[in-house]
Amino acid sequence: QLVESGGGLVQAGGSLRLSCAVSGLSFSNYYMGWFRQSQGKEREYLGGISWNGNVYYKEPLRGRIALSRDNAKSTVYLQIDSLKPEDTAVYYCTARHTSAPTLGSLSWSDMDYWGAGTLVTVSS
Repeated sequence: QLVESGGGLVQAGGSLRLSCAVSGLSFSNYYMGWFRQSQGKEREYLGGISWNGNVYYKEPLRGRIALSRDNAKSTVYLQIDSLKPEDTAVYYCTARHTSAPTLGSLSWSDMDYWGAGTLVTVSS
């Protein structure tokens, strides 16, 4: 089970840290990825982090996001800085079972588990 938290209303220019608590899985065996979907737009991949902390960031948020994970707490984090109104979206945490040290861009169907999402609303 993947449960996101930390979403809410934030002003443009602010920062937000989303958390994803994982249960029922051997967390260190999973690559954790984040997606988001804005209203009327396709779901997009933001980036992911491997068991040993290797990260991959995809445009358009590269430079404004940071992923981290705490294997002891089975939790992964997504920090977003300099938030813009166009960052308003539902943010999803996902997991893929792999021992690979790093992965590139992934699609929704590449993942094995998905959270329900947390809504982030950025006001101008």
